[in-house]
Amino acid sequence: MRVHPWPRRLPLAILVAASVVYSATAQVHSSQAGPLPVALAQANAALQAGEADKALALLRAVPQSDASLAQAANLECRVRMTLEQWDAAISACERAIRIDGQNSNYHAWLGRALGEKADRASFLTAFGLAKRVRSEFEEAVRLDPRNASALADLGQFYEQAPGVVGGGIEKAGSIAAQLESVDPTRAHHLRGQIAEQRKDYGTAEREYKQAITSSPYPGSQWMELAGFYRRRQRWGDMESAIRSGDSAAQRDRVEGLALFDGASLLTETHRDPVQAAKMLDDYLAGSAKTEEAPAFAALIRLAHLRDQLGDPAAANRERAAALAMANEYKPAEDAGH
Repeated sequence: MRVHPWPRRLPLAILVAASVVYSATAQVHSSQAGPLPVALAQANAALQAGEADKALALLRAVPQSDASLAQAANLECRVRMTLEQWDAAISACERAIRIDGQNSNYHAWLGRALGEKADRASFLTAFGLAKRVRSEFEEAVRLDPRNASALADLGQFYEQAPGVVGGGIEKAGSIAAQLESVDPTRAHHLRGQIAEQRKDYGTAEREYKQAITSSPYPGSQWMELAGFYRRRQRWGDMESAIRSGDSAAQRDRVEGLALFDGASLLTETHRDPVQAAKMLDDYLAGSAKTEEAPAFAALIRLAHLRDQLGDPAAANRERAAALAMANEYKPAEDAGH
């Protein structure tokens, strides 16, 4: 997920820092094959809009005898992930797999939830969880070798994880080659990460730029390039890439996620809070909100910026709006006290 960086970082504690990169056209937010039943379609719409409480209420109303229980469990897993309730998310994802163990996406989502828990675990616990993450991603790819998001997850796991838990740069390179025919943008991004891991920063930058040119909706890829510049402490280049990503997102209205990511980069590097607030405002006002950047998380970030900019009344309104959407979201609860 990309709440901290779900936008999209799925770090595995000391062991792994896997990134999940989603193309704007892939609609991976709804990871079901085929159309959803009406009640679940409504729950998924609520999930994408950041209305976690509404989504959970709709899912609780699904009859236990319903044939779509696996889909409902997967949706619950994803709602719990937006709320940062990792144990509950894992439990729901495991339930989906018990019902339908042949669904590639269900295994991929379980891998992501396990990765989030590992990021907050002790070294020894994270070690065991990392092995489970790898197993779930590998199973997702085995079940569907053309599942681009699962391939990206697995490749980025291999790129970051040490050999003792099944990682390896060579393995990551093989996945990048596999991705080439499925999703060239993800392939370029993974190759950029591999080059960065090898400290070949010139190649990494070229690959991240190729990801931009290969994508029909490049806003998010501009923000990934900006993230690379942040890691290299190239602040001027980072800000320039964020401006380019903002322009792409304003032009291509499906790219709301790029606005969230750009605002996050500016906030985390203590740069241009006015622009960061504007990007979050634009994201929240748009129609391309996504579970990868929950609206209630955006509201909490915006509230911090309002405080920073000297508008505590507006900050309180943002916090109240976040709680109204996701009463169980702990950062919103903490911010309200």
